[in-house]
Amino acid sequence: MTLSGCPGNLSGGDPFCGRCSERKIADGSDRFPLTFAIVPPMTIPDLMQNLNQRAAELMNMAKSRASYLGIQRTLVEGAEILDFGVNAAGGLEAGLLLSRICLSDLADVSLAPPSGDLPLPLVCVRTDHPIAACLSSQYAGWKIQTDDYFAMGSGPMRALSRREDLFEHLPETENGQSAVGVLEAGQLPSVAAVNKIRSDLPTDCTLQLAVARTASQAGTLQVVARSVETALHKLHSVHFPLEAVVSGMGVAPLPPVAKNDLHGIGRTNDSILYGATVSLWVRCEDDLISSIGPRVPSGSSASHGQTFLSLFKAANHDFYAMDAALFSPAVVVFHNLRSGKTFRFGTLVPQLLHESFGL
Repeated sequence: MTLSGCPGNLSGGDPFCGRCSERKIADGSDRFPLTFAIVPPMTIPDLMQNLNQRAAELMNMAKSRASYLGIQRTLVEGAEILDFGVNAAGGLEAGLLLSRICLSDLADVSLAPPSGDLPLPLVCVRTDHPIAACLSSQYAGWKIQTDDYFAMGSGPMRALSRREDLFEHLPETENGQSAVGVLEAGQLPSVAAVNKIRSDLPTDCTLQLAVARTASQAGTLQVVARSVETALHKLHSVHFPLEAVVSGMGVAPLPPVAKNDLHGIGRTNDSILYGATVSLWVRCEDDLISSIGPRVPSGSSASHGQTFLSLFKAANHDFYAMDAALFSPAVVVFHNLRSGKTFRFGTLVPQLLHESFGL
C-alpha cells in the first residue's frame, strides 16, 4: 500500500500531524479552569462571508494559468479536479497558490530567503483573519476514506459541510452554492471519493478539488504553510478563547521534497514542530497568556526532541500512542494588544532539522 497524504490512512486519523480533527491532548491536562474554557459562538465580518466563493475565484485563476503553474485539470463525476502535485509537476508558485486556496485567500503566503544556519527558504504566512482563514478553512479536519481512496481534506468546503465538532465554536459563513476543497493524497480522487464528499454537501452545489501529494513541491509547501493554523488548533485544544486572537504570522523552513510521502510527512511535521515561529496578536488578560502559554509550543510534550519518523517507529507505528501535545509550532509569541506586553514560549531546534532534512 502506498502511504500518502496524512498517515492516518493506516489508523483512521492523524493525531500527530497538526492537521487532523481527531487529535486529543494526551497529557491529561486538556481542561483549563472553567472561567477560561467558556468560548461563546463567534461573529464574523462580511469580508469572510462565503469562504468557498473566495477560494473558487483562486481555483478559476489557477485554471487560467495551468500551463504556467504546471498543474492539470480533469473531471470526476462532475467535480472539477486540479492536480497540483500528484501526476502534475506543480512547483513553488503552485504551492503558494494552493496554500492561499486552503486559506480562502484570507492570508498572505510567501517565500523568504534562508535565515540562520539552515540553507532553506522560509514559508511565511500572515493574516488579520486567523480564525476564518486557518480554522474555518485551512485546517485539515475532514478525513475522506473509501475502499479505494484516502485523503485529508481541508479548505472551505469544511465550512459548508460543518461536519466537525470544531464548527460548534465557529460561525456559519456559506451560501451553499459552491464547495472548494484541498486534498492531501497520493492519487487523484476516485468516483467513490467524490461521491463520499458530495454526500456531506448540499446536493446542488458545484464541487472543485485541488490535490497534491506530500512528496511534491506544492504539497510540501502547503503543509509547511500551516504554522499559524497549528498554533490556533492547539490554543483551541487548551481552551484559549479564539475570539481573543486578532492577527497571526508564522515562519517555518521549507524542507527538501522527500523521496516518498511518509518521509515528506516526517519532514513537514518536523519543520513546524522544531522550526516554526508563530506570532499571535491577542486581546486578553496577561494572566491568561502566562497560564496557557507554556502548554502551547511543541516543547510542552515529553516527546519533544526526536524526529517524527523516530517517534513513529518507537510507537510501533501506532499514531495514537504518540503524544498529541507535541504537535504545535516550536515557538509561539503572544503580543498582547491590551497590555502592550510580549510573551515568548518554546525553543527552535535547528540541529534536529538538519537530521530530518538530510542536510
